[in-house]
Parts: sequence; structure tokens; C-alpha cells
Amino acid sequence: MTAKSWILIPNTCHFSLANLPFGIISTTSSPTPRTAVAIGEYALDLDAFASHDGFSKLPSITSDLDVFSQPTLNAFASLGRPIHREVRNYLQDIFSEDTRFPHLLKNNTALQNQALLPLKNVQTHLPMHVGDYTDFYAGRNHAYNVGVLFRGPANALQPNYSYLPVGYHGRSSSVVVSGTPIRRPWGQIIQNPAAEPKLPTFMPCKRLDMELELGAFVCRGNRLGESIPIGRAEESLFGFVLLNDWSARDVQAWEYVPLGPFTAKNFGTSISAWVVLADALDPFRCAGLENETELPRYLQEERKDSVFDIKLEVDLTSR
Repeated sequence: MTAKSWILIPNTCHFSLANLPFGIISTTSSPTPRTAVAIGEYALDLDAFASHDGFSKLPSITSDLDVFSQPTLNAFASLGRPIHREVRNYLQDIFSEDTRFPHLLKNNTALQNQALLPLKNVQTHLPMHVGDYTDFYAGRNHAYNVGVLFRGPANALQPNYSYLPVGYHGRSSSVVVSGTPIRRPWGQIIQNPAAEPKLPTFMPCKRLDMELELGAFVCRGNRLGESIPIGRAEESLFGFVLLNDWSARDVQAWEYVPLGPFTAKNFGTSISAWVVLADALDPFRCAGLENETELPRYLQEERKDSVFDIKLEVDLTSR
């Protein structure tokens, strides 16, 4: 995306014309949550935009404009990847300096005042209703480092790690939008691992950690008992968010055998408010780490550039 926008976008801003992430917003004057896209230092209220004929030049969405007035992105996501792509491309055109439709927003001061809102004046919300949540052990380096914590270097990765997607079903009830306070959990902790017998103490977690991860939203499901072929899996991806799966490692060390973590991983998962659509990450595709193990046929992907080269950073501020 080399086109320029008629909106001033700071060079350090992540919400560029090439991005246009979707989210759910509300304002003091209009507290009902609804859909928006972020660009520069603004959010375009898509409910207001749609209500004033903003999508009049995109026939494929005109019968589904009500999706932009919903309090989550689920209805929009369910329309499928082709519609997501058309809407995103259309909005990129709307915001382009040489837009084909300047009368819809660029030259429409009245609609700008109503629908183009400064980000500092909007409240963001959990972007989607999360009905199910699966936590994958997808990063080999991360899996190794965590494995060392619990089993030592020799047994950090289990024998199955190179053969299948390792993951477990978590809980969705405590997935919250970024900025929501997370309460430090209590649990049973072995204060002296060398002591015999091992006697747990019920106390607040002292080894709380964060994991910088990439969360993916699924937009299409499958009937119970029916599988989705690996070659069609991407058709079911809506978009991505940054994710922090909070962990109480001292609680986890005692409780995770034999069925896995419980209290240690159930108390909170934070996700970013803006969903980057899958198409926006296409330019960042690359080959993943080489797996010396030959995968079963049902897991073999035709594309070699099946992962994304994304630079992520974590800033920690102590009190």
C-alpha cells in the first residue's frame, strides 16, 4: 500500500492506510457500542458512516449494513473473508488522497464532524464475543523456555511437539480488552520445592508473568464432526490481535500435573482493542522455522510462507 491519505497520519502511528484495523467504540455523547476502523489518530464510526450513505458505492455490503451497529464484530466477521476484503479495500479508497468518492467523506465536512472521531475521545471495548478459546503452544523458542522452567533443558519439549499443533481449550469468560485491571490470583504454592513432604500454602501468586502472543479470531465454523482441510483453514480467519495470557507460574508448577493448568491460567487474558484483518498481514508473510520432522499429510501446507514476520516489543513500567 503506497497510496497516501488525505488524513494526516503521524509516521510513528500504527494505524496507517495499509492497516485499518476494526474495533468497537463508544463515546460520551453516544454510549452505545458500535463498529469503527482506526486510521491515524481517528476512528471512523462505521455505523454513522453507513447511515449517511457512506457505503453507497459498495453494493456487496448494502444489504448487511446493520452489522456496523452491533456491539461486537461477530456479525461482520461472519460475512466471510471476501466481504472483509471488499470493505477494507473500499475504506482504503475512501481515505486515499485520490479517492474515487470524495463527496462521501473527504469533502463532506458534516459527516466528518459526526463520524470521524479523535481516538482520545472514544472508549474501546472487547471487539468480539469470545465463545471459545484455544491456547496454542505455537512458538518453539517460547515452548522450550517454558518447558525448561518446569522440566529442565533435557525434557523441555515433549516428543509430540514437532508432529502436531500443541494446544488446550482454555476459558473464554475472562478474556478482556487491553487496559482492564487484572487481579493477582491466589492459589496453592509450594514455597520450598526441595522439602519433603511437599506441603502447599494458599497464598497470592509471587511469580506472575506475561506472554506476548498473537491472537487469531475465527470467523467461520464447521459442523460438529466435520473437519476443515488445511488448505482451506485460512478462509476461516477473520483477523489478529495482540494477546497477553497472564500466568501464575508458582501456582501452575503445583497444579498442572496431570491435566494441565487451572487457576494458574484462568484468571485473565488481555487482548488489544483493534483487530487487524488477515489481509493486512499478507505483505509480511514468510517461511517459518524449519521442522526436521515430516508432518502427517493432513497437516502439510502448500504455502511455505505460512507465518508472519512481525516485530513486537514489550515495555515494562515498574511502580
